[in-house]
Amino acid sequence: MGEAVSIISSASTEFNMEHRVPIAYSQNGAVGWIVLDRPDALNSLDRESVLQFTERLEAWREDAGIRTIAVAANGRAFCAGADLKQAGQVPEPGQKDLLDLIVILFDMLRAYPKPVIAAVNGLAYAGGLEIVLACDIVIAAEGSRFADAHSNFGVFPGGGGAALLPRRIPANVARYMLLTGDAISAADAHMYGLVNEVVPLEGLNARVQELGEKLARKSPLVLSAMKRVANEAADKSAADALRHELLENRNHGRSWDIQEGLSAFVEKREPQFRGY
Repeated sequence: MGEAVSIISSASTEFNMEHRVPIAYSQNGAVGWIVLDRPDALNSLDRESVLQFTERLEAWREDAGIRTIAVAANGRAFCAGADLKQAGQVPEPGQKDLLDLIVILFDMLRAYPKPVIAAVNGLAYAGGLEIVLACDIVIAAEGSRFADAHSNFGVFPGGGGAALLPRRIPANVARYMLLTGDAISAADAHMYGLVNEVVPLEGLNARVQELGEKLARKSPLVLSAMKRVANEAADKSAADALRHELLENRNHGRSWDIQEGLSAFVEKREPQFRGY
């Protein structure tokens, strides 16, 4: 797979690609951009796009030059979910089906050791909503809309819609979205806590890049451990979650980054974290 180049501009949310591929990607400073690039199909997830998305995450996992991941899309939709034309296809013997591949991708996003920001530029339906649920921070353009939508087509969610949406927003709102399939606005998604910020469409990429650079200046060790503890806290008692936090704290106390951070504080300068 050849690497496609994207130009990230504060004046536009459109990514200019040298050639069309299901997933395009580029690096801007310490931020790695993964761009869903099937605009004519509303960026629905087919086998190739899921495989390429997963491959890019794997390639950047140990890349010290990439400190933050941004997930974005070309066109008027962020992602309309799984490509239903492929959803019922039976794979060749020994191959995973589309749902298997999507579950692997979403699990990877949720547990990814680097912060993941969703840059939602339009419709985020079904699997697109589940991508949003798998990301750490969500920045949405005005006019974006969010829906589970599975019930509209007699499809059952498999990437976290029914299991995780009630953990992110009020349970009665989650049930309404699941049962009706109706969409909510970016403003309502922000009010319910699904979205962190709503920005003008033309400033979406610039805001995500700015936020990604801010996160990239922090200790990767601290961010990774914080994400791990926060992800697991909901499934533990408060006492167990606190013990996990203390264990991570003790482990971090042996790192170079904490010594650098304390030295920078004393010396009144910006810390230069190395991630070990």
